[in-house]
Amino acid sequence: MSTEPGTEPGGRPGGTPGNATNATASSSAAAGRDVPPLVTLTVWGVGPTAVAAAALRMALDRRHLHRVPGLRFAKLLGTGDGRTFTVRDADPLHWALLAAWGDPAAAAHFATGPTHRAWERLARERLELSLRPLTSRGLWSGREPFGDPLPRRVHGPVAALTRARIRPLSTRAFWRAVPPVSQDLHSVPGLRLALGIGEAPVGLQGTFSLWESTGALVEFAHRRAAHVEVVGRTARERWYAEELFARFELVDAQGTFRGEYPLAGRAAA
Repeated sequence: MSTEPGTEPGGRPGGTPGNATNATASSSAAAGRDVPPLVTLTVWGVGPTAVAAAALRMALDRRHLHRVPGLRFAKLLGTGDGRTFTVRDADPLHWALLAAWGDPAAAAHFATGPTHRAWERLARERLELSLRPLTSRGLWSGREPFGDPLPRRVHGPVAALTRARIRPLSTRAFWRAVPPVSQDLHSVPGLRLALGIGEAPVGLQGTFSLWESTGALVEFAHRRAAHVEVVGRTARERWYAEELFARFELVDAQGTFRGEYPLAGRAAA
């Protein structure tokens, strides 16, 4: 995706017109059951000489996250291009943190704390996405991290997250099915960012994608033949021991990924 980086006030690249703190201050009573008011995805990009330090940082942060006030759920993630979901997809230059917050103020405080400061010393770029859950079904590590949101319509950019624990006997079938879907995904109009994400190189796999609109996401998820076929096979052949599918409203986006702001120049909703 070739886009021109945008600029937000203060000279930082990127930034949507929304404000995460104000947007998440709206009433949560109508949001559904146990829905976190804010979910963040932070992706750090490092240089080749910082790869070893970034891998060490992931191990150290795993302990620190258990003590963060207001943090309801967090996963430190490796990333890749998601084209085959094998080890050769791995992108050692990009690392991510997905977090669900019970209090947006806690997220803001964490963003200025020692974990982020340590990453800033390593990273040469950062993409920060603020999200609000729209739908979620399934489990991640035995939990429902995004609650059970009440479905609602939104205008503007949306994101989708899928995560699965693949049954060992289904691994070969899964790997064979992924490339046609991935190739088709990157040709769908309205896609602005696609990442393979994983807690481990093999067996714990997921995707995160950012779209200009709900319509663009629905076009891929429900109308593209390659994806529809694989979805049908996962149900029939029971590929996954655990799975989660979630959709989010994009509240705010700041920074860059691979030097580009993902939403620069997007069509008006």
